Amino acid sequence: MDPIYLVGVAVVAIALLLFLVMKLHWPAYLALLAVSVLTALAAGIAVQEVIPTVVAGMGGTLGNVALLVGLGAMLGGIVEKTGGAETIARLAAKKLGKDRLGPALLIASGLVAIPIFFDVAFIILVPIIFSFAKAAGHRSPIAFGVPVAVFMVFIHNAVPPHPGIVGSTTLLNPDVMGLVTILGILLSIPMGFLVWFLSKRITGRGTWTMSPEIAERYAESGAADLGTGATPAAGGTATATATETRTRTQTTPSAGGVIALILLPILMIAVGTVGKLVVEPETTAANVLAFIGAPALALLVACVLAMYLLGIRHGYGRTAMSEIMDAALAPAAIVVFVTGAGGVFARVLTESGIGDAVSGMLVDAGVPIIFLAFLLALIFKVAQGSGTVATLTAAGLVQSTVLAGGYSELQVALIILAIAMGSVSLSHINDSGFWIATRFVGLSVAGGLKTWTVLCTILGITGMAIISIAWFVVGAIGG
Repeated sequence: MDPIYLVGVAVVAIALLLFLVMKLHWPAYLALLAVSVLTALAAGIAVQEVIPTVVAGMGGTLGNVALLVGLGAMLGGIVEKTGGAETIARLAAKKLGKDRLGPALLIASGLVAIPIFFDVAFIILVPIIFSFAKAAGHRSPIAFGVPVAVFMVFIHNAVPPHPGIVGSTTLLNPDVMGLVTILGILLSIPMGFLVWFLSKRITGRGTWTMSPEIAERYAESGAADLGTGATPAAGGTATATATETRTRTQTTPSAGGVIALILLPILMIAVGTVGKLVVEPETTAANVLAFIGAPALALLVACVLAMYLLGIRHGYGRTAMSEIMDAALAPAAIVVFVTGAGGVFARVLTESGIGDAVSGMLVDAGVPIIFLAFLLALIFKVAQGSGTVATLTAAGLVQSTVLAGGYSELQVALIILAIAMGSVSLSHINDSGFWIATRFVGLSVAGGLKTWTVLCTILGITGMAIISIAWFVVGAIGG
């Protein structure tokens, strides 16, 4: 079929998708499925093959996504409900001292953001942000809240098991999930330094007016206590936390135990990823290391251990832990279904030849695949706000080119992270993260655009610059 016609179908499909989601407020899941069916018909897929294509796209995407997002949500639910997030934040502040409360909170938020979805993780930390900002002598929580929010959303977009990065990796090469995890974490480290350095200068300029509700809440909040009573010792009786009030028999797990359980799946994945590079392929050792480093197994092990070490061992009954973990799946289910529908749209784009037509025209125009991936994700992010939809659509459009390009696993991982950087940049008022971050720290819309949007964009572009350098170095070595 004529490539120009296929590109036109893609443009109309994307415009229709944005119209349904943004103007008619259709659920993203329904809009993606409806547009996928119409696109398949318009692009010439035989009518009897349309629904099988939809089913194949859904099933092919959900394999990894459902496993990782579901297990990640359960682990995050345990860390949240047992007070682990609060414990990490308070320990970091206690160890680094009052003058380093901001960096301490940023470090803690980075750890918390790995297993927990951004919106939940940030809301958990809001009371801690308030008390730490007050202890540091700030007139508002903005100085601490903005960098923490931006750093957490960066991790949400760049590090599995979060849905967007998992979905795009599943589409382009599921075998590089471990490598994407390691590279995403490594990329997050300089981004943490950058967001703190820049936020101090951005939020330090001028006067930021808080909303009356947040100003009142901030005035009533207590300053963080960095004495011995700030963090309940392991086995000690816990008090009310940011998430819930515990019973007398329930205690708060130690920060060291929580951190160890968050790091365990990361270390397991690292073992598998590094082992693949140093051990002969197809040997028993290689197979065992691949099994140990499989992200799904790593999260499964972490969930089982967390259920006992953070929950049952600290006074939570088996029924209570089951309820906590089941409840964590409820919000994750929505994300999983939307991600699956995004996989359907990506499958239709591939099977119909639209992906080849769009990416082929841009590649023929001289746009390198690494920049093409970034730009496509950025366009979708700006247009409709959802990072998950942006990453999946961009991955679907470049899927054929990537699969046919003969790229190494490292190069594919860099392409996936380039898509993630596009989904971080230029976040604005159509992004739910914008409203969560600004409303909970009391920023106006203009204030959010001057802080959240600017910082997200700088991190996305800087991350893309680092990825581009790595891309050209890898290409030079390979060449």
